[in-house]
Amino acid sequence: MTSTHAFWLAGRPATGEDSFDVTNPWDGRTVGTVAVPTDAQVEEAVAAAYAVREEFAATPAHVRAAALDHVVRRLTERTEEIAQLISAENGKPIKWARGEVGRAVSVFRFAAEEARRFNGGEAQRLDTDAGGTGRLGLTRRFPRGPVLGIAPFNFPLNLSAHKVAPAIAVGAPIILKPAPATPISSLILGELLAETDLPAGSWSVLTVPNDQMPALVQDERLPVISFTGSGPVGYAIMESVPRKHCTLELGGNGAAVVLADWSSEEDLEWAATRIATFSNYQGGQSCISVQRVIADASVYDRLVPKIVAAVEALVTGDPSDAATDVGPLVSEDAARRVESWVDEAVGAGATLLTGGKRDGATYAPTVLADLPGTTTIACEEVFGPVLYVQRTEGEAEAFAAANDSRYGLQAGVFTHDLQTAFRAHRALEVGGVVVGDVPSYRADQMPYGGAKQSGVGREGVRYAMDDYTYERVLVLTGLAL
Repeated sequence: MTSTHAFWLAGRPATGEDSFDVTNPWDGRTVGTVAVPTDAQVEEAVAAAYAVREEFAATPAHVRAAALDHVVRRLTERTEEIAQLISAENGKPIKWARGEVGRAVSVFRFAAEEARRFNGGEAQRLDTDAGGTGRLGLTRRFPRGPVLGIAPFNFPLNLSAHKVAPAIAVGAPIILKPAPATPISSLILGELLAETDLPAGSWSVLTVPNDQMPALVQDERLPVISFTGSGPVGYAIMESVPRKHCTLELGGNGAAVVLADWSSEEDLEWAATRIATFSNYQGGQSCISVQRVIADASVYDRLVPKIVAAVEALVTGDPSDAATDVGPLVSEDAARRVESWVDEAVGAGATLLTGGKRDGATYAPTVLADLPGTTTIACEEVFGPVLYVQRTEGEAEAFAAANDSRYGLQAGVFTHDLQTAFRAHRALEVGGVVVGDVPSYRADQMPYGGAKQSGVGREGVRYAMDDYTYERVLVLTGLAL
């Protein structure tokens, strides 16, 4: 599979003076060699995006929608090839990589649909006071300007799609910076966009190393930044450019709350299976993976053995094998960090119910109990295949435990009671509450983002389109209203 991949500069393939290898975290083989743009090439891409901003904003909706539709078709045609690539560069089991391609198809399809109906305008009579007699306000949305999209490694195709597709839909030029560990999936998107009739300069995919990112972040010609990644990096970006419009999708430590009424054998089996699967489904490398299980005392002793059994039933191994549920983490360093956090927790008194072993970049799916609240895992996002269980008494204590975190991305609440569902929606300090399931559910058209230190702003195609644009009112005078 080894090959050399050009980056995409203002819609055309290009190579620079340097390159780097992308390696498979499972077996260490080289997946591909990726060209790195020079400083001059980065400048060319930014200048092109800035120069084309007015032309692109004025592009007819059908042109932008047609380009998005084209990407939908081509992603669909190349699903298996791209899934194999994601699995190779990311270490994601092939079953989940195929699902990621399917989700990216949906993102571009949603964007094509929204591009056709976005910005119909809202008319408002202004003659509600005498001074507004004969006046009508027409409000439309216009792009803020070129977007810098910074994508993470864990969903290298779909989270790049969440940056690119809404930008094209509204006519905002975009420069996409993929994660250095997993850039090839984003470069494939470039191949598909290059087959469209979008204006030159309206998009670039630049495989710049992280130490070159500050210059892009600071560039005043890129007034919008959409970042998905770690909290420290995201907030450092926002603090360094206080006058820019930033959307930050950051970390979480998702809680699955199992309440007393979720008590039948069927209920608990379902909850245990979902918790086990979605604590580990990307090697735990998802910001809405299950990290905490908060179970009512009345179901705790029956639920926990079911969770442990479901975790132990997961198949860990070669991500290219369709039977594999859990593959390696993105690197051996990432696995070592998870190992050190679990060792710290056990050393502080936590009970290891299963797992707790590392083999290279692979960390065994792990369940902890009796976790001291001062340990790193209790306070931070583990971003690995680790969950811990805790016992609570009653709904109020459970919701308080779920809120006892500086993060607030999503929460899952297992209950059959509609009133409880609405109380959870009001009480839980998160961006999304999923009832009857784990916090890991995300539909790509829904608003997605966090509270507290889990970020600022919302993704989800229509919501990102709003974020990339601003309202501008046109006042018409002398009308016979």
